[in-house]
This record gives sequence, structure tokens and C-alpha cells, in this order.
Amino acid sequence: MKKFFDDIKRDIKFKSAGPGKKLTEDTSTKPEAVQSSSRAKNNRHAPSEGAQRAGAAALARIEQHPRPKVHTSQDAIRNQVKRELEAEAAALAENDKAATAEGSELPVKNPTCLSVSGVYFTCPLTGATLTKSEREVHIKEAILMRFEEDAVEASVMMMHTFNKDKEKVKAAVDIISKYVDNICKNPTEEKYRKIKLSNKVFQEKVRSVEGSREFLQALGFTSIMLPVEGQEEEEEFLVLLEQSPDSLELMKERRDRLQRGEPVRAQLDRQPQAFRPSSNAQRFELPPEFYNLTAEELKKEQQQRSDLVEKNAMLRTKAMREKEEQRERRKYKYTLIRIRLPDGNLLQGTFYAWDRMPVLFGFVREFLVDGWQPFELIAPGGQKLQESEEVALAECNLVPAALLTFAWDAAVQADIAAAGGKSPTLLKAELLENLQTLS
Repeated sequence: MKKFFDDIKRDIKFKSAGPGKKLTEDTSTKPEAVQSSSRAKNNRHAPSEGAQRAGAAALARIEQHPRPKVHTSQDAIRNQVKRELEAEAAALAENDKAATAEGSELPVKNPTCLSVSGVYFTCPLTGATLTKSEREVHIKEAILMRFEEDAVEASVMMMHTFNKDKEKVKAAVDIISKYVDNICKNPTEEKYRKIKLSNKVFQEKVRSVEGSREFLQALGFTSIMLPVEGQEEEEEFLVLLEQSPDSLELMKERRDRLQRGEPVRAQLDRQPQAFRPSSNAQRFELPPEFYNLTAEELKKEQQQRSDLVEKNAMLRTKAMREKEEQRERRKYKYTLIRIRLPDGNLLQGTFYAWDRMPVLFGFVREFLVDGWQPFELIAPGGQKLQESEEVALAECNLVPAALLTFAWDAAVQADIAAAGGKSPTLLKAELLENLQTLS
């Protein structure tokens, strides 16, 4: 960028010199090749008057306004992050608006006719229910709020959540762990309790990771300007006072917490619902969030689907059909599963397309009164799903929606009946109290 403005500045000077006039720059001592290059540049067409004014104004702004001083206090960093979050929230809102505009050409579905109103998530820190566009900003805000309660926990969350590059985070964690190890092994040596912020390794591996400085401050490091041998100006250091044996043990425990840290991620809210028996059980109307397709791709998909079904049925081999089915399954992010129970009622939940069988069976058990009893889930076509199989829902063709049939294990039920027992109650009262009717 600086070179760009220098070129403009040089061109402005050249034009102001006028035809036949010499520039004040002395080129007599330049090598012939350099002089030739300079003449070639001067023979170019000068920029327009508007470009000259824009370039001059930009140069004036750069030269007259020095770079703002970087504030490194924890409050300043927090304020900066808050401003970034606000900007990110505004950008997400703008993206949502653009996505809405892009999808305006698609047939609009009445929200009351949708099988589920959308895809929702739960913040593990606050318990709040969030849409996809809200989750990241909300979690960042929740982590920053934790600094008031536990700065170590908050900074660990910050490092593992705010930074997308896991390898970069691991490198920073390893270096900070080395700092702690050196201090604990050499508690009286001052050099191990001082971190020079201009140090190349610290700059490239630690400082560039959000939350790393907050963690060091939570360990007890404070910012101090100190003289440096051979330099006139002082430099900023993070310095830790000499620690007691108990404090050293606490540092080790905090280091371990950093090493065990995991990103804080919003959890998929399965939105469990129970419905009365209905002839509409196999009808699904899904919102756009269930698809990996853009609005334009979805529109094109709807236009081509009927033609492709007939054409592909005639021309494709079995291998081609299987490959196409795999490609189809990758189009979906989520799937809506309904389970028809023996009493006719329906249990419904939202899942990731890559959730595996144990997740599905666990969901069903969670809402059964006698969930300890063995049961079966039967997919369309009569395929029996196996709880023990680590296979994804998408791999079983259960996307983007499916109706399954629930059945108790016949042998166990026969033993219960022989002993004079009653058939088990099905859904828990909390779901039956809010039993709904499918439209």
C-alpha cells in the first residue's frame, strides 16, 4: 500500500514539473539500467486529476495521523473483543438479510405448515436456546462474562474457542506450559519469570492466539516496562513475582486445566415433541436450515428432480446409483426423525445427519418411562436398526427426514407376560402433557 502511494506521489511530482523540466531528484549517480527504468516510468501516462487528489488525500491521512497506541490492559482487550463481537453480530445480521433476499425466489412455505420451525442450539454456559446465526456471538459473550468469576477458566475457554486453528492453539499451549515448567523447576531464577513481549517466539506462537495473554495474567503475570541492555528505550515485559511452594502447585494445576481445555460449542437442541396418532406422520415440510444447499441450488434442485428421477432410473448402473445416493446424503446437515410408538403416538427429534445409531437410541430411551427395556427401531422398508452399530443416520438413508417404527423386544415382552406383568408405559408424562396434533 505504501509503495502504491509513493508511485502516485512520484507521478504527481512529475506532472507538476511540466514538459521539459527536470525533477529535483538527482539521477546522475544511478546505474544506467536504473536510469532507463526511471525514464520508462516517467514516460507513462500521468494519473487523472481525480486520482491525484485521492492519492494526495490518502497520503495526507497516513502522514498526519500516527498509528494509535496499542492498549494491552485486560479491560482494553475486553473492550476490543466486545467491539469485534458487535461488528460480527452486525455482519451476521446482514448475511441473514442477504440470505433471505436470495431465497425470496423460492416457493414460500407457510411457517405453520413446517414440521419443525427451524434448527436450534443450546449454549452450554447459559442454557439459552439460540439460532444458528446467534450461537457464536452468544458463546463469546458468555465466555467474557466468566472473567468476573474465574479468569483462568474464562481464558482457557477463550484460547480454545476463539481461535479456529487447532495446531496454532496447541503450539501456544505447549509454550505456555514450558514457561510454567521452567518457573516451577527454577523458582528463584528471575529470568524464567520474565517474558519479553518482543521476543520472536512469543510474538509468533503465543501473542497471536486470542486468550493467551489473559491466561498469563490469570497466572499472575503483570505488564511492566523494563530497561534492555544495549537499548535506550524500555520494553514491555510480562513479569511474575517469586512464588511460594503452594502458588507453584496452583500454577501446575492451572497449566493442566489449559492442556485439558476444549472449545465451547453450542449443542444441537433436539426439540423433542410428541404427537397424537396421525395419517400425516410420513409428511415432512422442512425449513432451509436442514440443507447444505444454497437457495439458488435448492431452487435448481426442485426444478430438475422429476426429470432426473426418470432419466437416472433408466441409465444408471448400481454403482452409479450408490455414488449418487452418497452425494445426495451429503446435501443435508440435519435430519428430522419421527418414531411411531405401539400406542400410535409419535416421538420427534432433530439430529445431525452424521449422528450415529447410539445417539438415536439414547434419545428414544431418554423419553421412555421404561427405557431400560430392550427395543427395536425399524426403518422404512423393514430394515432393523442396530443400536450397537456406529453407523451414521445419513448412511442408513434417514435424511433429511424419516419415520421409524418402535417395537419392544418380543422375547422380553413374552417373559414379562408369563410372569403376570403389565405392558410397559411408553412416553414420560412431561411429553404427554404437551401432546400435539400434526397439521
